[in-house]
Amino acid sequence: MVYKPFDMSGKVCVVTGGNKGIGLGMVEALAASNADVVIWGRKTADNDAAVKSASGLGTGKVKAWAVDVGEESQVIKAMKEAEEEFGRIDACIANAGVGRGAASFETMTLETWEYNARINSVGAFFTLREAAKSMVARAKKGDLGGSLVGTASLAGIEGAGRNQAYAHTKGGLIAMMNACAVEYGRYGIRANSILPGWIATDMTEGAQGQEVFTSKVISRVPIRRWGEPADFGGMAVYLCSDASKYHSGDTLVIDGGYAKF
Repeated sequence: MVYKPFDMSGKVCVVTGGNKGIGLGMVEALAASNADVVIWGRKTADNDAAVKSASGLGTGKVKAWAVDVGEESQVIKAMKEAEEEFGRIDACIANAGVGRGAASFETMTLETWEYNARINSVGAFFTLREAAKSMVARAKKGDLGGSLVGTASLAGIEGAGRNQAYAHTKGGLIAMMNACAVEYGRYGIRANSILPGWIATDMTEGAQGQEVFTSKVISRVPIRRWGEPADFGGMAVYLCSDASKYHSGDTLVIDGGYAKF
């Protein structure tokens, strides 16, 4: 018999950047746990492929919206539509992210800084704010509970040379999640951050297969491999399900032990 809190039947989860990479790994696990899943992504073709991949894994519905989280009006509209479509929002994972560094910090441009901030900081702010509005309104009617999750990065807590523009967004996201945990706990809403290490996604494609990177970086991962999107499925289900209803204000590292080496 399956541990009942992991059965997410009747729960509605919004996952931004859910059409590829880590986000899709989360979406598939949530769908397999019977949740209704709402995918947000900018590319319709990728959204359609993700819906096809996750549909039928469980008893819930899987739908996608074309959303650019850096556009406030799109986020407000999409969150409202998701709530109207499914009747509620139980969990929201602000996972959409981009990464761009520079040859050095002293040559880094404002364009690079703002490129990272638009999605990773501002987009996460819009997303989590609108999800919180929905959850708080529901809680004030007597239906307490909800989960806010931010996909941050090890770069948010460790030194990431030449990647200050990216790192500051992830450190800021961790701080935002901690603040949400304090503010919204009274409504039964918890907030946590997930910190991926070296994961094989489109963002790290340039480093994958490079002999030097493999020998100097991946060899330092105690589990001795790149992380995969599927490695984030269990954590997504845990944080979005009732199994974590007393777990809030935490930063959960998924890096194969890399940070401990």
